[in-house]
Amino acid sequence: MGTNATNEMAGANKPGFSERKAFDETKAGVKGLVDAGVKKIPTFFHHQHDKFEQASNSGDHVVPVIDLANIDKDPSLRQEVVNQLREASETWGFFQIVNHGIPLSVLEEIKDGVQRFYEQDTEVTKEFYTRERYKSFIYNSNFDIYSSPALNWRDTFLCYLAPDPPKPEDLPQVCRDILLEYGKHIMNLGTLLFELFSEALGLNPNHLKDMGCLEGLYALCHYYPACPEPELTLGTTKHSDNDFLTVLLQDHIGGLQVRYQDKWIDVTPVPGALVVNVGDFLQLITNDRFKSVEHQVLANHAGPRISVACFFSTAFRLPSKLYGPIKELLSKDNPAKYRETTIAEYVAYYVKKGLDGTSALSHYRI
Repeated sequence: MGTNATNEMAGANKPGFSERKAFDETKAGVKGLVDAGVKKIPTFFHHQHDKFEQASNSGDHVVPVIDLANIDKDPSLRQEVVNQLREASETWGFFQIVNHGIPLSVLEEIKDGVQRFYEQDTEVTKEFYTRERYKSFIYNSNFDIYSSPALNWRDTFLCYLAPDPPKPEDLPQVCRDILLEYGKHIMNLGTLLFELFSEALGLNPNHLKDMGCLEGLYALCHYYPACPEPELTLGTTKHSDNDFLTVLLQDHIGGLQVRYQDKWIDVTPVPGALVVNVGDFLQLITNDRFKSVEHQVLANHAGPRISVACFFSTAFRLPSKLYGPIKELLSKDNPAKYRETTIAEYVAYYVKKGLDGTSALSHYRI
């Protein structure tokens, strides 16, 4: 039985199932609703607002920005960056990086390529719409459409980039070349970041790489259309990421927020910067040293908002490899806080649970 059929059966008794199924079967996503001129958003997009909903940006808290310029040439600069990265990962779980080596022209072209895909004729994009999880290119709206309490105001395509790049003919022509090029740049950047994270843990620079953290990479390319009633819904529900590390490119519109000291803090777009955040599996293997924190994206009257999130995860590359807290980080005073698991098992649990506002990590605590 396909993934889609399984998910449908699981959600068949939920309120609003038939409306969700009808929306899914249009294969036009949220953009299709906007193109049809909706003024009132369907009720299955309505979210219960919680006490954290309003951002509390007094200017006291700003997500750290780390400058990677010349760290390959100056050991003292590199050590300073390692220290900044350690502090950001232990407290925020989020930081932005500048002078990361990816040309601005490449960043602009990947955003343009993503937008070009979504703004093709609907009959073209429909050909790519699927809920099968193992294709090299997957376009749909809301991966958890039949399990989540409320849908998110966004459409998404997923593309596996490493270790086995997709065949060019499997990718949409309008963004084919830039997706493959961007994947190479992100792999190079990921190699550096995992070295810096290893050093920040007091380990050999290759430690995380040797564990397989770089073995898999995929991109989630989101399209958040302008929303007629943004106060009723969200672009992305609060969640943490189910990977080792995420590298995100967001456009100028903003809306990304991170939970810090029980407040929502805006991750303000910085021109040319990339957002880096710790994933659940990095928190697990560092035994809570580095924090995978909740974040969300607000819906907005402005749009479309484009973002490209690249996830380092071995779920589909090394599905049976067991991961637990790194032995070198454990001691009598710091025993393991998590049981071992495979990323495939973790991701399956995460997907089944859906974006319901709770952390999947708690399921694996000892």
